[in-house]
Amino acid sequence: MNARRRALLVLSAALALPLAAVAQDFPNKTVRMIVPFGPGTTTDIVGRVMAESMGKLLGQTVVVENRAGAGGGIGSDLVAKSPADGYTLLMGTVGTHAINATLFKRLPYDPLRDFAPVSFAGYSPTFLVVPGNSPLKSVKDLAEQARKPGGLSFASAGNGTSGHLAGEMLQARLGGTMTHVPYKEGGLALSDVMGGQVQFMFYHPAAVLPHLKTGKLRALGASSAKRSAAAPELPTLLEQGVADFDLVAWFMVYAPAATPAPVLARLREAAAQAQASPETAAKLQAQGLELRVMRAEEMVSFGRTEITKWAELVKRSGAQVD
Repeated sequence: MNARRRALLVLSAALALPLAAVAQDFPNKTVRMIVPFGPGTTTDIVGRVMAESMGKLLGQTVVVENRAGAGGGIGSDLVAKSPADGYTLLMGTVGTHAINATLFKRLPYDPLRDFAPVSFAGYSPTFLVVPGNSPLKSVKDLAEQARKPGGLSFASAGNGTSGHLAGEMLQARLGGTMTHVPYKEGGLALSDVMGGQVQFMFYHPAAVLPHLKTGKLRALGASSAKRSAAAPELPTLLEQGVADFDLVAWFMVYAPAATPAPVLARLREAAAQAQASPETAAKLQAQGLELRVMRAEEMVSFGRTEITKWAELVKRSGAQVD
C-alpha cells in the first residue's frame, strides 16, 4: 500500500469517527416535530401520533410544535433552515412538498433540495361530500346540476389546497360551472357545506366521517384510484365514470437535507418500528390513512412525481400565491 493510499484511509477513518459518535449519541435531548398547520388538523393529529411513537423508540420526548401559516410554508421553511442534527423534524404534506412548489411564485425553501425524507406516514383520499339534505344523490346528479344555469359552488380550505384543486379537476372532467369558494380553514368550509351555503367540497375522511354517520353530510365518492378502507362502501369517482381521477393527500416526516446519514438511519429505523406497531397503525388508520412502506429512494422519487402531477393542476386552476 503506497503512502498516499494509507493517508486517504487514515483520513476516511478520522472523518467517520465523528459521524459514528453522533449516531451512537443520538438522540440525547428532546426532538422537535414541526407541524406546519394548526392544532386539530389531520396533519397535526398524524404528527402527534408519529411523534409519540417515535419518541418511545428513540428514548427521548418528541414534542410537537404548531407553526401554521402560508399554506404550511412557514413551518416548512423553519425546518429547512434548522441545524441538520436530527433534532428538528417536519410533518410534511402534499401541500408543503408538492402543491406549494408551483402555487407560490417565491417559495422560500426547495421541497426536494432542502429536505431528507424520513418516513412516509400514509396517504388519504378525500371524500366528495354534499349537505345531508341535498337533492344531489350521485356524481351524475352533480354533473347535471353543474350544466344548469348558475351551476354549482364548492368550498375548500383555501386557494391552492388539495380540496380546491380536486374541485377544479372535477370541473375539468365533468364540464359545467363549479364556482370555488375559498375559506381560511377547512372546518369553516365544512360547516357551511353542512348548512347548505355551499353545495359540495372535497375533504379528509377523519373530518367528514362523524357527520356522515349523523346524516349532516352525504358522500358521493372518493378521490382515490381505489376505495378507502375508512369507507369501503363508498365508490370512487373513477368507478362512477369520472376519467383519470386519482388524487390523494399524503403525509411524510422530513429532516433537513444535510442531516448526517447515521442520524437519518436512526430516525428512519424508529419511524419504521413505530408504523409497524399495531397501536400506531390503528391510530393512523383511524384518521383515514392508508399505510404504505417506502424506502428512502422511493420517497425521493415519489416527491418528484407528485410535484409534476400537482403542478399541472395548479396551473390549470390559475391559483397563485405571492
